Amino acid sequence: MIFNIQRFSTHDGQGIRTMVFYKGCPLRCPWCCNPEGRSFYPELMYDAGRCKNFGDCLKFDDPVISSANPGIRVNHAATSDVTKYRDVCASGALTVSGEEKSIEELLETIEKDAPFYCNGGGVTLSGGEPLSQGDNLTGLLNALKERKMDVAVETSLHTGWEKIERCIGLAGTFLADLKHTCPLKFSRFTGGQAGLVMANLRKLAAYDINLIIRIAVIPSFNHTMPEMKQIIDFVASLGHVREIHFLPYHSLGSEKYKMLGIDNPFAGRKHVEERELNEYADY
Repeated sequence: MIFNIQRFSTHDGQGIRTMVFYKGCPLRCPWCCNPEGRSFYPELMYDAGRCKNFGDCLKFDDPVISSANPGIRVNHAATSDVTKYRDVCASGALTVSGEEKSIEELLETIEKDAPFYCNGGGVTLSGGEPLSQGDNLTGLLNALKERKMDVAVETSLHTGWEKIERCIGLAGTFLADLKHTCPLKFSRFTGGQAGLVMANLRKLAAYDINLIIRIAVIPSFNHTMPEMKQIIDFVASLGHVREIHFLPYHSLGSEKYKMLGIDNPFAGRKHVEERELNEYADY
């Protein structure tokens, strides 16, 4: 399931990229800037600022949508097939995040961008967690390899090794997210297992591939020199790691939490400035 395709991206891999965002992630990071990518199922998103009160979304006899003044009220907890609301709202205030797309449909969009994949450009698969997707992901990777397109996979590596291993040789670059090396802190903030990610990184680093480590620098989570030294030291112990990218925390996705009707645990947190990364980069 896909929740977005972003064309002409220049930040997630070399050159101009087509970003395919898969929906569904096993982790629950409270700083996530793509909260619509966490659930494996379609979700309604409501932007009250765009609502024109046309009322088209009220035509269904459904407890999910009810009239309010102004706009509408969305009961996100109600059980319903939300896909029937896709393309109903003329103003774009009510949208459905998540859509099944075949490999052929994805390729149709990707191949429109192929003329721009000069200087190392290509396709980046992101999410959510693309490695949680199953056969659709593998099929797309094989199709892209047949077309000799460069592929990068942006991943938390929080999955079984067999799902990672089947992508080796199909993806030219792994953009691996390493959040923390402390098992307790990793589990408390994300609900996941640091040991699983670290074990997968050790296995992946044994291959002669383009492996780039990404560290999101998050206040109250890992934004201290002692913690960052531990993370960097672990990366330094691996083989075939080309680069470390430090990604400063920002709140650009905060409006999406409101649109999904869920709490934003990091609301009001101060952004991490670029200059705050200098000490980590020097080390």
